[in-house]
Amino acid sequence: ARRLGYKAKQGYVIYRVRVRRGGRKKPVAKGATFGKPTNQGVNQLKYQKSLRNTAEERVGRRCANLRVLNSYWINQDSTYKYYEVILVDPMHKAIRRDARINWIVNPVHKHREMRGLTATGKKSRGLNKGHRYNNTRAGRRHTWKRQNTLSLWRYR
Repeated sequence: ARRLGYKAKQGYVIYRVRVRRGGRKKPVAKGATFGKPTNQGVNQLKYQKSLRNTAEERVGRRCANLRVLNSYWINQDSTYKYYEVILVDPMHKAIRRDARINWIVNPVHKHREMRGLTATGKKSRGLNKGHRYNNTRAGRRHTWKRQNTLSLWRYR
């Protein structure tokens, strides 16, 4: 936990959360998707976000007054995966006065976990640095639009 930013002082909280393992079933009535055969799958679909991501989101919803810093896997069995989520209290004076962590106090960091800004969220968005990651620059949809828009000179 210390490697991920936890400090043993006031203002830091750790929540232990369990998430049910397995894929994500498509929520449709009686399996009727009303579409092309390629999209008719219901059962064996895999969720694009990780279970760790789901764990962070659930804790973030429950503790809306805290900010999610990071999380890590602790255990798993046949049914569940168990994670611990590090949270920070943005109103605590010990946090606000610490120059290392007080960036999280700014309102732009509200619900980072919901917007894919934590470590696991960035991973599922395919973001990283360096060679070969330039295709994910500025986000997946922006990249798709940039690569699929024909741009021509007026006088060519």
